[in-house]
Amino acid sequence: MSSSQNGRAAGEQGGLQPRYRRAFGCVTWLYMAMLTFLTANFFISLAFRYFGGEEVYNYVPPTLAYLGTVALVPGMVFAAVLGARTYRAPRRVAGRVGAGVGALIGFSGFLSLVWISAALGFAERDQAFRSGTFADVGGVAFYLFPPLTLAAAVLVVIALYSKGTDPSRRWRLGLAGAGLAVLAGVGLVLSDPDAVGIAAVLISAVSAALAGWVGGAGGYARAGGDEMIPPGSAIQPREPRPKPR
Repeated sequence: MSSSQNGRAAGEQGGLQPRYRRAFGCVTWLYMAMLTFLTANFFISLAFRYFGGEEVYNYVPPTLAYLGTVALVPGMVFAAVLGARTYRAPRRVAGRVGAGVGALIGFSGFLSLVWISAALGFAERDQAFRSGTFADVGGVAFYLFPPLTLAAAVLVVIALYSKGTDPSRRWRLGLAGAGLAVLAGVGLVLSDPDAVGIAAVLISAVSAALAGWVGGAGGYARAGGDEMIPPGSAIQPREPRPKPR
């Protein structure tokens, strides 16, 4: 074995393990996804400003910026654990799954913020929450929202993180979680329907779907390098770069 090969082998042994590199890569792409989320919701809201939707523009970007700030640190933890526990996936599949999970996070995350604001009376304490949007949510849907959303989150997390579960079962768990999340969210929205609030929910879901696609297609599908390609996968290893002359 040549000295260059010895040096390369020593470098590989002394570096991070592939699954930790993948975890780091997933966290890095989470930052990219968050930037996509903030950029997308701003520009979508900006379009409302020029077509008579000034209230949407004034309400959505600050609220979703707050949501993104709150979700960033937990998102980093979940991204790191997900990267360490999983293998790479085909880019198209990872993008679709990322977009779906992102849409759920944007939908349920925004409405969770609405629920917490109403439950804790933020509108009475902080001027930032005195918009009047979803100010009178209540009824049975208000009390069912937390358990249904929590159950949906558990199902989606199991679908994403369980390595030994059959793929079709994971798919069914994810769909069941999505159905519960939509049921809980629609019920909360219908308890106090508001045009600005409905627009905000849709903008949050669409922006988070775009962010999820970026994180899935860019990070989940690529992080970790060739060492994290699962056995029997159709993913092609990267070709080695030509050596400089």
